[in-house]
Amino acid sequence: MNYDMILIRYGEISTKGRNRGKFVEKLKRGVKHALSDHRSVKIDAGRDRMNLLLNGEDSEQIIGKLKNVFGIQSISPAIKSERELESMKAAALSLMESVYEEGKTFKITAKRADKTFELDTDGINQMFGALMLKNFPDLKVNVKKPDINLLIEVRKEAAYLSCVTVQGAGGLPHGTGGKGMLMISGGIDSPVAGYMMMKRGVEIEAIHFHSPPFTSERAKQKVIDLVEKLSGVSGHIILHLVPFTELQQTIKNQIPENYSMTATRRFMLKIADAIREKNGGLAIITGESLGQVASQTLESMFAINEVTNTPVLRPLIAMDKSEIIKIAEDLGTYDISILPYEDCCTIFVPSSPKTKPKKDKVVHYESFVEFEPIVARAIEGTESIKVYPGFAGKSEGLDNLF
Repeated sequence: MNYDMILIRYGEISTKGRNRGKFVEKLKRGVKHALSDHRSVKIDAGRDRMNLLLNGEDSEQIIGKLKNVFGIQSISPAIKSERELESMKAAALSLMESVYEEGKTFKITAKRADKTFELDTDGINQMFGALMLKNFPDLKVNVKKPDINLLIEVRKEAAYLSCVTVQGAGGLPHGTGGKGMLMISGGIDSPVAGYMMMKRGVEIEAIHFHSPPFTSERAKQKVIDLVEKLSGVSGHIILHLVPFTELQQTIKNQIPENYSMTATRRFMLKIADAIREKNGGLAIITGESLGQVASQTLESMFAINEVTNTPVLRPLIAMDKSEIIKIAEDLGTYDISILPYEDCCTIFVPSSPKTKPKKDKVVHYESFVEFEPIVARAIEGTESIKVYPGFAGKSEGLDNLF
């Protein structure tokens, strides 16, 4: 079927009241980015929905790209007809022929945006319902859960007809939820956490801790590949690579082994908070799931969180591992995450980490070492790169970004 346009329905944006215009504009930018290779498409963003005039572009390709844009509830390819009834009937029959199969049910859903049209909504429903039953004898009516819902919308300039609805990604448009800093390892969970926050409109920058020579260049590349996968949603993501070797070795040498994991996480969070403040972030995002490992018990989180007053967002906190893996597989990060290259979270794991660490104890152990200069050197030595789809391991310093 050769479609003339695509109708985009908004979802949550429709509840935003006075701020709706800002959300619609952000969504329009997201659609433009997704369709940057389709320059013939014209975008008309209204208050209640968005119309894309295809101008000969392939509707299947367009829909495939729109399905990944947050803020879209559903997508319908449509054909355009003159407002004259015989033209509308011919368009409706052609559309039904393209999707009809014996035994299917249908309904007509009419919308008369132009109240001057000769038929009202009920009149359109009755006329086109009778037309379908006459031309497709096996077709049955089902007004509650039809197999085919023929949408007919009459506007001032033309009539638009559609009978296919594709589910969108939902959520909120990118950039409407402020900026958060994603603490990303090479594992399964943190990329999923970043994706979930992006779905809520949050712009993310990523922070990764690496400890050469204990962690390899392949391990760092693995993280870059994960961030590249996530960047398909937003166009690009800034990745901050923090040198963590000195700090990690000092913790290993000076902190009792069963508290070393707690101290490590505390310093990671402290550094992430400093990078957040420097780059205008409003929150820190982690891939923690309650009880999954020793550092993710409530007692551990309480002891670790003590180093910051910044909100720490944990979108996976109540999810099972199987649920997280399913999202990672759908996202395309799972196969990258399971590559056998260790990150700094795994190389110095104690044999019996504390699952219920005491905050006062870890603060006491840390007080015997002057950690602040080491933390400052880690922050100072952080490398920041811009990762985008097709990045393929290239580096681009922040000084060259703007």
